[in-house]
Amino acid sequence: MPNDLPHLSLEQDGTTQRIALSGPWLLRHLSGSLAALRKQLARYGKNPDARWNLESVEGLDSTGALLLWKQWGQRRPTHLTLRPEHEPLFQRLEQLPARLKPVARDPLRPIVQLGGQVLNGLQHLWEMVGLVGQLTLDTLSLPSRPSRIPLREISANIHKAGGRALLITGLVGLLIGIVMSYLSALQLRLLGGERFIVNLMGLAVTRELGPLLAAILIAGRSGSAMTAELGVMRLTQEIDALATMGISPFKRVLLPKVIALGLAMPLLAFWTMAAGIFGGMLVAKSELNITFGQFLNDLPAAIPIVTYWIALLKSIVFGLVIGLVSCHFGLRIKPNTESLGQETTNAVVTAITLVILADAIFAVTLRDVGWFE
Repeated sequence: MPNDLPHLSLEQDGTTQRIALSGPWLLRHLSGSLAALRKQLARYGKNPDARWNLESVEGLDSTGALLLWKQWGQRRPTHLTLRPEHEPLFQRLEQLPARLKPVARDPLRPIVQLGGQVLNGLQHLWEMVGLVGQLTLDTLSLPSRPSRIPLREISANIHKAGGRALLITGLVGLLIGIVMSYLSALQLRLLGGERFIVNLMGLAVTRELGPLLAAILIAGRSGSAMTAELGVMRLTQEIDALATMGISPFKRVLLPKVIALGLAMPLLAFWTMAAGIFGGMLVAKSELNITFGQFLNDLPAAIPIVTYWIALLKSIVFGLVIGLVSCHFGLRIKPNTESLGQETTNAVVTAITLVILADAIFAVTLRDVGWFE
């Protein structure tokens, strides 16, 4: 055998096997003859009384030691002779934790997981009810002490959640209005009802699309920002510092955010409605030859006044829902970065889901209201 390859030899003395290893048992030398050595070791390693001699091994690294260790059944042979410098390699292998046995699949595991999800949902509901109750008490206590109303905080949050969102909400409303009116114009032209695009766009955008689009955008933009802001305050212990100084975090941090979203959402919803209707006007002018004057002249008759009140009510509810959900998940953030990202994602998904659910409840409850004068 060449000197630069690992070698294994067997001597049989009666019933005693003597196995001698020589050569370099290193990674770069084992790669070429690994399959053959593995077969030999598997055959010889089954004999617990075999005498292993590793004194002639020129070099041994962790790869070679691990190869021998696996073929020995992850235990040291009874008769083993090796160099002192190789002893630490096998000592480290002996200190490795034993492989865990696979856990048998529990047939009741899906039921246990479902129960855990239900309990987790009930815990969220309980904490949300507590948050709503605390904010309600704080709101009712403000009129008795007008000087403690956090006007600056409310104004700042209205600017951050509403003023900075005008561009994105207006752009999305405009694009949705253009797409919806363009598709509707194709069908109305076939039926000869071009003037009904005013009724279609007015009711659809004012009653449903405007408030819903604005709420979804604000949930993804401002709701996530509020949750992350509260999470950072939790990480830096700013909320604990406010409580230590005798300042209620609910009044100074949470309540302004919820009130600001409740006030800003109707304004953003009507801004989105105006952008969507303007998009419909552009398409009506280019596709159906309906001028801006004709569109605006027919618009008041197409939208009953009660529709605006429904849109206003829905927008306020959407804003409060987004604010409460954002604050709820912001307070649940633990002092680590993983929890920050996870709870922010949960806040956005939950807020959008609850907004759509609330919109469905409004649609079913008020299905007979606001369609006709």
